[in-house]
Amino acid sequence: MSIETSAIVLNFNGGRWVGEAVQSLLHQDQPGLEVLVVDNASTDGSDRFLEERFGGRIRLLRAPRNLGFGAGNNIGLRAARGRYLLLLNNDAEAHPSMARRLVEAAQSGPRVGMVAAKVLEHGRRDTLDNTGHLLYPDGLNRGRGRLELDRGQYDRCATALFPSGAAALYRREMLDDVGLFDESFFLYGDDAELGLRGRLAGWECAFAPEAIAYHHYSRSVGAYSSLKAFHVERNRVWVLMKLFPLRLILASPAYTAARLGWQAWGALVGRGAAARLAREVSPWRLVTVTLRAWVSAAAGLPRVCRDRRALRARRRLSTPEFFRLLRQFRLGVRDVALKE
Repeated sequence: MSIETSAIVLNFNGGRWVGEAVQSLLHQDQPGLEVLVVDNASTDGSDRFLEERFGGRIRLLRAPRNLGFGAGNNIGLRAARGRYLLLLNNDAEAHPSMARRLVEAAQSGPRVGMVAAKVLEHGRRDTLDNTGHLLYPDGLNRGRGRLELDRGQYDRCATALFPSGAAALYRREMLDDVGLFDESFFLYGDDAELGLRGRLAGWECAFAPEAIAYHHYSRSVGAYSSLKAFHVERNRVWVLMKLFPLRLILASPAYTAARLGWQAWGALVGRGAAARLAREVSPWRLVTVTLRAWVSAAAGLPRVCRDRRALRARRRLSTPEFFRLLRQFRLGVRDVALKE
């Protein structure tokens, strides 16, 4: 019997919450859902826990080491048998109808290659984590509606720019066309890179407001850690250089300067993620992390530029159309700097 939908959970030391994620997928009302767990060489015994608790109800795949988000999920994407491929973070829980609602949205058009779920805060289920993502002109992205009370304000939206990797559906046909996650990113920005690569190839992203997941935000590495800050900043440079029009690349230093200025002001007055991070690791440490991220980004630019040239043959989205998307899903500098 053919499998229509496969769900993939990537696990790394998620012993306190991964069981909830897997259980929520096994309780979906989508018939014949295949559930795979890729374990990224966990050291907390969570892989053995999954094997003992769920047995043959899941397919457990073990990575030889911690490969990061992209490479770990790619193991699952290659092994999955479904036409539709659902990703759920190991620190998230799916509503019982989430998979079915995502598939229904994917079937709304032949060029729908991605579907974003409505992701709510796990501990505050009236508060949005994201409804897809928004994009700042220097390559940084953030969840649409992040930390807003869910009053249904996005429920009439039929589209998103791209889905959050915390709870997303991808059409296999799109992945066959554009490829899988860029494994060099390791953490953060992987979903932005794949989503924008799909957009450039002419694929669309739907938003399914009735497909709901509950997410513990950044539980794996910490919401305000230097590790996260490094990868977010480095990888947004790679997203910019790999996928953005040349005009925006040339203008990006001005956008970055404005963003950093607002973030510095936010840190001074105690507002925004930069302020939280500065309290956690000190302002000077934050500056050092940013400089390290730029050095690492520069070291990877030869590869990124080769990838950019290779993508030209698949590009179906014109530069004016890219700018229209950016206007529609633009992330404002104040939201970047002053929201947590």
